[in-house]
Amino acid sequence: MTTVLVVAAHPDDEALGCGGTMLRHKQAGDTVQVLFLADGETARDAKAADRIAARRAQAVAACEILGAEAPHFEQFPDNRMDTVPLLDVTKAVEKVVSAVKPSVVYTHHGGDLNVDHRVTQQAVMTACRPLPGSSVRSIYAFEVASSTGWAGLAQLPFAPARFVDIDQQLSAKLRALHCYSDEMLAFPHVRSFEAVEALARWRGASAGLPAAEAFEVLREVVRVG
Repeated sequence: MTTVLVVAAHPDDEALGCGGTMLRHKQAGDTVQVLFLADGETARDAKAADRIAARRAQAVAACEILGAEAPHFEQFPDNRMDTVPLLDVTKAVEKVVSAVKPSVVYTHHGGDLNVDHRVTQQAVMTACRPLPGSSVRSIYAFEVASSTGWAGLAQLPFAPARFVDIDQQLSAKLRALHCYSDEMLAFPHVRSFEAVEALARWRGASAGLPAAEAFEVLREVVRVG
């Protein structure tokens, strides 16, 4: 059995980026843990305590659909994680990594438009550096509609090399996104249900599959035994 950790900046990033893959892990007998670093709400309203609570409840419901354990929540400032010392964010990730000892970690693409996504990947790569005795063997970066494709040439483009078949999990991924209905927008917005499904079909077709989620391979360590 493998322990998987998804480190996402905001609730909904996990479902958008790797929801189908999360469920595949669960169906294969793996344990799936999720860590959210920011609340996803205070950039809109600094006093949105009720909205934060609602978003957390949505995250719990979405994670249940996707086969994950009850998620871990941090409280870093939404869309302002670049104002926090990277060491503080790294320590928050290290705490969960130490507790759950994942073999596989999924996180954000380092070239996303959203600054919280970029800081999250930096923290994950630091927290999961390949020290002797580390439990982490693989780190993969996912794409998030409305952030990964909008950064332009100022950031590194998303260059996936791993494609996971989610044809049997796509309907559950979309159900999980219905938990975040306030975050989904009308087509042809890229963060619409239609666009999310179209991306899955396109990523699948790119690899000869009916539907897929695509990932960058950030690190893979093959050990003896």
